[in-house]
Amino acid sequence: MAAEGSTKAVVVALGANLGIAVTKFVAFLLTGSSSMLAESIHSVADSGNQGLLLLGGKRAKRDATAAHPFGYGRERYIYAFLVAIVLFSVGGLFALYEAWHKISDPHPIEDWRWVPVLVLVVAIILESMAMRTAIKESNAVRGKAGWVDFIRRSKSPELPVILLEDAGALLGLVFALIGVGLTLITGNGVWDGLGTAAIGLLLVAIAVVLAVEMKSLLVGESATEEHVRQIESAIASTEDIDSVIHMRTMHIGPEELLVAAKVAVDGEDDAARVARAIDAAEARVRQEVPIATLIYIEPDLRRSLRTAEETASQE
Repeated sequence: MAAEGSTKAVVVALGANLGIAVTKFVAFLLTGSSSMLAESIHSVADSGNQGLLLLGGKRAKRDATAAHPFGYGRERYIYAFLVAIVLFSVGGLFALYEAWHKISDPHPIEDWRWVPVLVLVVAIILESMAMRTAIKESNAVRGKAGWVDFIRRSKSPELPVILLEDAGALLGLVFALIGVGLTLITGNGVWDGLGTAAIGLLLVAIAVVLAVEMKSLLVGESATEEHVRQIESAIASTEDIDSVIHMRTMHIGPEELLVAAKVAVDGEDDAARVARAIDAAEARVRQEVPIATLIYIEPDLRRSLRTAEETASQE
């Protein structure tokens, strides 16, 4: 369900950005506004980024192979990291370069003066619609978490990426509108350059946040605290398992969780009984946390019993 919501948000954002990119670029050709050029490149970069997210989602669905026994779920994280790189280089650095060029040699907007204002207002409306879809799909999965926590803790990269991109796009459009508006009012093209600089700094900041979050997911993040509690409770409540000695979890994909646990069992139980208990524990875990697709449970003796046996053997 989460994956379907992510895909819908990406597709809506892609459609909006393609249309916006074309109108912004036409406005740039008519007026020569650097803010419009920066916003055109921004929308092109966003469209490419959404294409990368869709490609990553498709490639992540490939079946596991001998060379990749845990599957390809992390491809979604890799392509989301590429989004951060594209946003930083193509969007942010280009906008900063264009801002420096415009501020160094400012020119007022003389032709088709109010076209960029009209284009930016329409773009704000379209981007708001895309943002609304992203918020709606995110609300379906974020629960009671705040927006900052959702972006930081989400294991699915698409929705946080789209949320940050859409928020950045809206703020960028506002910066562009202010820069263009002040240029039209004052006749000073420096304002256009300053609006472009604000867009560039915004995109660089968003790219850095995305890169940090995607790096964490690529390195390997554990399950959420709620899932950890549910897994430990499911294992510990299984008949013939006394307790969980220790447990490690790691996301190998947004909807794929690896669970490795060592559990305490009675030393007097035979192998068949222990095996049945482990099978039952795995079934309980999958029932409580369906994304736990890979579960490895290792039996061990209770620590007190094992220590007593070791002491007796030494004597």
